[in-house]
Amino acid sequence: MEQTARLTAEHEKLFAALNPSLRVLAARGTLRNYRKNTVVLTEGESGDSVFVVLSGEVKVFATDEHGRELTYSTIGAGDYFGEMSLDGGPRSASVMTLQPTVCSVVSRAAVRDHIAEEPEFALELVAQVIRRARAATETARQMALLDVYGRVIHVLEDQHGPANGGEPIELTQITHQAIASRVGASREMVSRLLKDLEKGGYIELGVKRITLKKKLPARW
Repeated sequence: MEQTARLTAEHEKLFAALNPSLRVLAARGTLRNYRKNTVVLTEGESGDSVFVVLSGEVKVFATDEHGRELTYSTIGAGDYFGEMSLDGGPRSASVMTLQPTVCSVVSRAAVRDHIAEEPEFALELVAQVIRRARAATETARQMALLDVYGRVIHVLEDQHGPANGGEPIELTQITHQAIASRVGASREMVSRLLKDLEKGGYIELGVKRITLKKKLPARW
């Protein structure tokens, strides 16, 4: 569920935390409040707005005809999404809030005005599109060339790297379902792999927590 928000002192603090160019862009939009687990955008629908995230977090994902989900990325405060539809085409992915989220929704016309007044933002926008295109290419490469175990290992080691005999690495706020959505597999398969790794002494499982105790084997 979304609600149009009035500008408050708290919102002003959120604006102040943005980089200067993005702050000016966000000021051109309309504030919207979204509850947790709200679908903000739906893949395939038309749209011409950019969403600047002031607080909260969203996930970008796609689903197949069987309801299986693949998560492309998560986006938090200080970033934006929806830029891929500025060409007037359909949305390339769906977006759902992972927690209560406040966005500034900026129309394509307002984005165009912003670029005219802040030409440097055009370069930032192009760089953003390139980064996300590269990330999508990497996801496609993993899906094509790595088995499920290989993709799970990539997710576990992506942010902090492998545990190479030093201090254990703790990954928090991570669930079996979240990993399954990232690698395009069932939760049951991911859970079996993680349980096997725990039995082997490679990881320790907790509630929304996985501790990497030593370097994970390349194959399983």
